[in-house]
This record gives sequence, C-alpha cells and structure tokens, in this order.
Amino acid sequence: MNAPLQAIDGRCPGPSYQDIMRHGGGAVSDVLARTSNPPQASADIPFERYTSQAFFDLEMRKMWRKVWQFACRLEQLPETGDYFVYDIGRYSILITRAEDGLKAYWNSCLHRGTKLKPSGTSGWSPSIQCPFHGWDWNLDGSVRNIPCRWDFPHVQDEETRLPQVKVESWNGFVFVNMDPDAAPLADYLEIVPDHWAKWDMTGWYVHTHVQKELPGNWKLSQEAFMEAYHTPIAHPEMTHVVGDHNMQHDIFSRHVSRDLCPMASPSPTSTRNMSQQELLDSMLVDRIRSETAEKLVVPEGGTARSVMAAQLRQSMRADYGRDYSGHSDPEMIDSIKYNIFPNLFLYASVALPLIQLFRPLGNDPDRCLFDQMVLRPMPADGSEPPVAEIVRLKEDEHFTSVDGMDPFLASVLDQDTDIMRWQREGMYTSEKGAQTLSRYQESRIRHVHDTLDGYLNA
Repeated sequence: MNAPLQAIDGRCPGPSYQDIMRHGGGAVSDVLARTSNPPQASADIPFERYTSQAFFDLEMRKMWRKVWQFACRLEQLPETGDYFVYDIGRYSILITRAEDGLKAYWNSCLHRGTKLKPSGTSGWSPSIQCPFHGWDWNLDGSVRNIPCRWDFPHVQDEETRLPQVKVESWNGFVFVNMDPDAAPLADYLEIVPDHWAKWDMTGWYVHTHVQKELPGNWKLSQEAFMEAYHTPIAHPEMTHVVGDHNMQHDIFSRHVSRDLCPMASPSPTSTRNMSQQELLDSMLVDRIRSETAEKLVVPEGGTARSVMAAQLRQSMRADYGRDYSGHSDPEMIDSIKYNIFPNLFLYASVALPLIQLFRPLGNDPDRCLFDQMVLRPMPADGSEPPVAEIVRLKEDEHFTSVDGMDPFLASVLDQDTDIMRWQREGMYTSEKGAQTLSRYQESRIRHVHDTLDGYLNA
C-alpha cells in the first residue's frame, strides 16, 4: 500500500510547476517564471453569496455596472454596420461598428423601451431601428428618423441620442463598461497587457463557440475552473498526463490572477508510472499530430513535452505560416490561464487558445450562462473563415454532442458541468451554510470574493 502523500513546504509533494518548466532544458519564459501568491484570510465563505437574491441584486447594482466585461471579438465586428448584442443579467448592450470605430449603446429604444436588437443576436444593419414603431438612429447614435415627427414637437434631436456605454478593445477582445466614469480598460487590465505582449491574438478567430445553461450561480460555476483539486475525483483519467496538484496559482493584482498547469506531466496522485513515450502517445491531439507525419518518438534523454512543443511549432508554420520559434515549450503546450475579474478566463498557450466566460442568466441567482470558445489562427493564404455560429446547450445537453469540438476537451467539460446541480442543491441543504477553502489550490477563488467585496463595500 502506498504511503500517504505528505505536503512539502505548504504545497503538494513532487516537482513544482517551476521545476517542470525548467526540466529538460530549453528556453524559460520570463512571464511564466514570475510567481505571486500573497497570504489571505482563511474564514469560511457563506453560501448566501451564491443563493441569496438580495446578494445577487447587490452584485448587479454595485459590481456588474462598474467593471469591464468581455463581450465579443473584433472579428465579429469587421465592417461598418456590424453589430453584436451582449447581455448580462437583465442588462443588454448593443455593440456596433460605426464609421469612426466601435460604439456601444444601451439596447433600449428611447420611445417606449423596446429592445433595439434581440438578445443573443449579431449581424449587420445600416442603422439602428426599433422593431416596434420604427424610431431610427444612425450608427453614431444620432437620430435618423422619428415616424410622424410632427407628433413629437417636445422631442429635441440633440437630446435623443442613444445613451452610450463605454467600449474598448485589447488584443482582439472587445470589452464594455456601464460606468460612465470608469477608468480606461488598460488600467483595469493591470499586468495583463505586459504579460501578453508576445501572445498576439489579433490574427485569430473564434473557430467553435458553445454556450451552455448551467444550474448554478455564476461564481459557483466558474470556480470549478479555478482549481484542479477536484481532478483526481472528477477527471481520474487526466491524472496520468496532467500535473493537476502541481499547478501554480498566482494572484497579481486586484483584477488579475492566473494558474499554470503542466501538460504531459503526471499528477502526484497518479498510480501509473508512464514512460515519456507513453506520455507523448497519450497527449497527442489533432493540432499537434499530423496525418502525414511518421510516428513521433521521444529521443533518448528527451521528454514528451519537448517533442510535443517542437511538433506544434512545425505544424503551426506549415498550416498557418506562423513562427513560434521564440516561444518556450510551456508557452506552446501548457494550460496558461488568466482570470480577469469578474468572469473571464483567457488561455494563452498555442495548443490551448481558449476563452471561457461565466455570467448570470436573467435575474436568477441559481442559473448562469457558460461560453466556451476555441480560437484558431487565420489561414496563411489570407482567407477569412467565418466566425463560428453559437451552439446553445440546455442543462441536460452535452458538449460531446457538438460537432467540431475536440472529444477529449468536450468530455472534460461535461464532467465539470454535470456536478454543478449537486453542488447548488447541497448549498441549500447545508447545515454548515458555508464553504471552507484550501490555502493554496483554492486561493484564487477567495481572491474573487475579496475583489467582489471591494466593489460591494465601495
């Protein structure tokens, strides 16, 4: 019988992420070499923060109206007249491209309040016209036409511009902020632009986009993606090839945290002793494996990680004309996930270019919408593939049913989301009435709550 694992210096036994990153030689990323996890309090977090309608309403009023939120990608608004509707709770924002750049407006007619564009839609129109009585605005927000204008002598055009919402973009991502006094997006992102200086996503596009309705509070749902403490139980097959408990958790600033998870590096909880060749064979995915290539082999003294990274550099050059010779092995293959408060997860590595978003669904604290987007580079031939249409799943539908999704990724997402109803229902029946978080592996969850309190107590 194996002896129980003993923690080493407050972290899981075995190599740290920094050890794994440096093993086998090769370049080391300065950005990934940074660590930051300041001490936190250890008090339990009450479940009412997830279940209370009053708390939910407070979040809506004092937090969601004050923060920069990712809404869409720039490639979804390439031409003048293109629009995208972003909803958060009961709020709805219409983003469009005008002649002088991006604009965002409250998605509500100034006549009788009808939504100007339906929720969940995108498309193109030469102006912004209400579908009820036809009040019409130019893309710059100025009045274009009011039917029966003679009947509104009390309405002044200069006072009937569409109220704007702040909108800015960074690295191909479009953000909105409902607070007219909000600081610029660059200030809100804090260290992110510096960290992402070499991770350019402007030449990428959304290849697949799946939304799933989840039976839990937005915080409950996103927290399943902020730690790998659950992996040996929820994803036991992953422990043999993914260093879950070896993950590095960083808290850099008020709005930004990060986790780094090594690929092709077994968990300390794994019960198998796999060779480097077995690790390589288990980890190869379509974007690394080439149908015409011979079987990849780990050379003597080499690692599966270095072979994976080298093959991905080769395929990215051949398929997309992109040179990643300046990227370290971890930047090519590891899970490099930045959390931008309150609800955005951006993955930076070439092998896992993902976007994940969690937001309240309507006015119900017990439901949220989870967006899972996979990015791909624009083709080397200069063509522009269409942005993926959104596939919407109900709670009882599965990611594995979606055409075009990587089967392994889809199965992991199903495992993560299937447990959420159990957790929500357990919160309601709990006599304890609170959750107890670990010191390190769940530190980023506590950080979200600390930042949230800063907004609620402002």
